[in-house]
Amino acid sequence: VQLQASGGGLVQAGASLRLSCAASGRNFMGYHMGWFRQAPGKERELLSQISWTGNIITADSGEGRFTISRVTSNDTMFLQMNSLKPDDTAVYYCAADANVGKFRGGGRNLEYWGKGTQVTVSS
Repeated sequence: VQLQASGGGLVQAGASLRLSCAASGRNFMGYHMGWFRQAPGKERELLSQISWTGNIITADSGEGRFTISRVTSNDTMFLQMNSLKPDDTAVYYCAADANVGKFRGGGRNLEYWGKGTQVTVSS
């Protein structure tokens, strides 16, 4: 089972990026998926999560600039990030679990994690 995050890079403040997370190796029907990030010296934080049925739970970290989406037919999740700021610089991770409650608290016990993709925003 693998979650592969991609789409990160080095951009200037104000730019947009679209992250992708491709899930493979099992049927993820019924699984919740989510995006986290971890900046240097900071705790990992939940950005947004989406259920199998498309219900979206978004934390405040994106300040309305981030939009999560999911294509269940091919188990792919996206994070559209607009108006990026230098404070958004972090490694971004995708994760999946059948239990929606496990996304809280930094998602320490989530069943599946991707390796992360680096997002760097210059001022």
